[in-house]
Amino acid sequence: MASTADISRGLIIKLDGSLYKVVEYGENKTARAAAKVWAKLTGVDNNRTIEKTWNSGETIHPVRVERRDYQYLYQDDAGYNFMDNESFEQIAVAEALVDAPKFLTEGMVCSVLVNTETELPMSVELPDKVVSKITYSEPGMKGDTATRTLKPATIETGAQVMVPLFVNEGDTIRINTKTGEYVERVKD
Repeated sequence: MASTADISRGLIIKLDGSLYKVVEYGENKTARAAAKVWAKLTGVDNNRTIEKTWNSGETIHPVRVERRDYQYLYQDDAGYNFMDNESFEQIAVAEALVDAPKFLTEGMVCSVLVNTETELPMSVELPDKVVSKITYSEPGMKGDTATRTLKPATIETGAQVMVPLFVNEGDTIRINTKTGEYVERVKD
């Protein structure tokens, strides 16, 4: 058990039978009334976003979560399959729980948030940046580096990324998985 004084960004709490992650929080103090604590919460096991207000000092139910490294293996009817590199145990995770499934490549090591009470995976986070090869892109012109004009390119996983005009088919690029944007061209 914890109180509202323990609320922090990223904390996962149990509320009305569901799990929520604290995105934002604050405290409202007035001269006449008791202090109140508010939080903006996003659902971990559902797609809801809610705001909740508590009286200062009320109890909340935090959930203990561990971050474990798992290696991505393949996708099938059960979902995305990952393997623990230490115990070689495999788990299947639904697509809704994967951060950016379009950038997953075989053998990639990802962080899986696991609820320690139930040992069930809650979400899968890819590395911040991934390196991928462009499989299709319209040819660029030499000298097209002055402007920030972008063109679509398809990478190995089949995802489309907007890249600068000077990037060509066969080039290797680094992509930000959180935003899906091109970061830089990688030299082989």
